[in-house]
Amino acid sequence: METRELRYFVAVAEELHFGRAARRLGIAQPPLSRAIRQLERRLGATLLDRDSRSVTLTAAGAVLLREGRAALDAVAAAERRTRRAASAGSGEPGLVLATKAGASSELLPKLLDAYAAEPDAVAVEVLLCGIGEQERLLRDGRADVALLHLPFDSTAGLDTEELVTEQQVVVLPAGHPLAARTHLSTADVESLPDLPLPRWPRPDGTYADGSGPEVRQHAQLFQLIALGRAAAVLPESCRTLLSPGLVAVPVPDAPAVTTVIAWPPHSRSRALAGLVRTATRL
Repeated sequence: METRELRYFVAVAEELHFGRAARRLGIAQPPLSRAIRQLERRLGATLLDRDSRSVTLTAAGAVLLREGRAALDAVAAAERRTRRAASAGSGEPGLVLATKAGASSELLPKLLDAYAAEPDAVAVEVLLCGIGEQERLLRDGRADVALLHLPFDSTAGLDTEELVTEQQVVVLPAGHPLAARTHLSTADVESLPDLPLPRWPRPDGTYADGSGPEVRQHAQLFQLIALGRAAAVLPESCRTLLSPGLVAVPVPDAPAVTTVIAWPPHSRSRALAGLVRTATRL
């Protein structure tokens, strides 16, 4: 298969509409249709069921969509990392670390300071991103390493080391009637009539169904909570970020959150190995 064919197929599979996919790719619809038919003939499999009204993925198409996204990410990652290595000349290129803005607020500065003190340390660029975006940045090569949070982020196909596990709290407006409680259950939190839980972005950029606000950044979320428009269940370390108008109440039955450092399994970077060693030592 060619990367061009994969790009064409992924666009159609995501749009489920040949016209929209063609506009997204900047090509005419007839050559797009021909390319998909040629790909199906080469694979000996029907990837899309189409009629005059709709386009749907077959079981084989769903597999190729998943694998095709990963393959395109790998190609993009190889290009980006090669260019960065070339720009570094004979020296070791610096590292790009992706992390959610506002997350790991205690761990991250300790990690950066400890690594910088190592004799063979290289420069580390911190790429602050929205909720759920750091995994994508790592997979497509815009980052060399990332701090991910289980069970919310996927680590499939990545190498990881666990760094810290913590319980969760619910963040409420300071004046809310439940803010003085010593703890709450997940059922209590989910049944709050006046404070809906936020809707986080999925990997494909869409949001989960529900009545809560769409949220991408912690700063946006905390402002909504302070205004009495939402509540949120977050790792306990978020306490360091709370303003006086917000209160964190433990939620003992919420799943624990584990922060991991993750990187591509094929990486042979000595600098990355040094950063991982520092993180696990901390």
